Amino acid sequence: MVSRTTSLSVLSDPSTSASSGEWSPSSWKGKVAKQMPVYDDEEELDECVKKLDRCSPLVFAGEVRSLHEKLARACHGQGFLLMGGDCAEAFKEFDVDHVRDTFRVILQMSLVLTFGSAMPVIKVGRMAGQFAKPRSEPDEVIDGVSLPSYRGDIINSEEFSAEARRNNPNNMVEAYHQSAQTLNILRAFATGGYSDISRLHAWNLDFVDNTEEGSRYRKFAAKVDESLRFMKAIGIDTSTEAFTQTDFYTAHECLLLPYEQALTRQDSITGKWYDCSAHMLWVGERTRDLDGAHLEFTRGIGNPLGVKISDKCTPEELLRICDTMNPGNIPGRLTIIVRMGAEKLRKNLPGLIRAVQREGKSVVWVSDPVHGNTRKTANGYKTRDFENIRAELRAFFDVHDEMGSHPGGMHLEMTGEDVTECVGGISDVTEESLGDRYHTYCDPRLNGQQALEVAFLVAERMRVRTGLPPIE
Repeated sequence: MVSRTTSLSVLSDPSTSASSGEWSPSSWKGKVAKQMPVYDDEEELDECVKKLDRCSPLVFAGEVRSLHEKLARACHGQGFLLMGGDCAEAFKEFDVDHVRDTFRVILQMSLVLTFGSAMPVIKVGRMAGQFAKPRSEPDEVIDGVSLPSYRGDIINSEEFSAEARRNNPNNMVEAYHQSAQTLNILRAFATGGYSDISRLHAWNLDFVDNTEEGSRYRKFAAKVDESLRFMKAIGIDTSTEAFTQTDFYTAHECLLLPYEQALTRQDSITGKWYDCSAHMLWVGERTRDLDGAHLEFTRGIGNPLGVKISDKCTPEELLRICDTMNPGNIPGRLTIIVRMGAEKLRKNLPGLIRAVQREGKSVVWVSDPVHGNTRKTANGYKTRDFENIRAELRAFFDVHDEMGSHPGGMHLEMTGEDVTECVGGISDVTEESLGDRYHTYCDPRLNGQQALEVAFLVAERMRVRTGLPPIE
């Protein structure tokens, strides 16, 4: 859907200065912008930006504020953020079934997590805008031929040819229209009965049917089933909107700033500026420079923000990031997405949490257990080990238990499709079977079964945190 809140009137001219300070949607141009493509035709770029500037917003300020309110509660330990979706969306892979399947698995995961945590789960898809990807090198060399690196379909194409690798600003317009279609699909599924709680539970029972007899997944699902039966027995009407509809939000990495600027609008009700390309945006590890263009852009928009940090981030740097992205220290405004690997997380995260606690900063702590666990196999495939992902999540919860802080969510690269890109887990993908269905355009994703297994494991851990006994 996005959210069932739908009020907003916008002013479409983002060129004037914002009311606070000297920020404007274009003030990032005065800063160093890393990971930005170089376009060979400035007039063509300007024309594409003007087209986007005239387009309707993809999301609305009322929806963004609804998400912010939920994240504020999570900031106080009263919610859990579940973010999931493709590493990078692609034009050729756009398909209603693909969107539906990923949406379905996220909803299945949220049901399990809600039961385990006894708190609301905030559902955010890496969808309808997750096209651009940062790159280690600006160019790629094959057989002595050097061409611009593939940076995602919103910028250029994967095929290794001069024409395909040209940074084409028209791709931004195509990305906008695909995002609009994706959001239409999500809104229909979120409000049209597809997210009925009974349907979700039936799908989860299909998952546990593939597990061993007496497995903890079967026992956990049986407890959820008992709860649903109990609600119906005492007369709770599970056919109402609360049980058949859901709020679903979108997010992507704030990377291609001309696109983000073009979709920034001023809310005529509050006067605040919102990037209407998504409900939430995050800044990546490679672009979070304190004096860089990406933090300059995001500091002025009203959307909830995220920032990814690795073991390279010091406590002092994190505090400065908090001051830049959330100077008012508003709960729900800033989410810290931690990506380190289990061992480095156990070593580095306590100091970061300690600094945030000492200074009284309001943040939502989220684990990204996939990015710090990527490796290349002997046969050339990039993959991630399920056990390493599980180990990092376990470390994330252990550290928060030790620090008395709230583990506020998890962020996964995943798909609802039955791909073979990450090894291990209940789906039993091995290095030898990676080539069977290795479809990613970028980094390896958890398949639907692996993602749901993660949800069951996290739900069990959260159940213990609530004081309930583990399910034996």
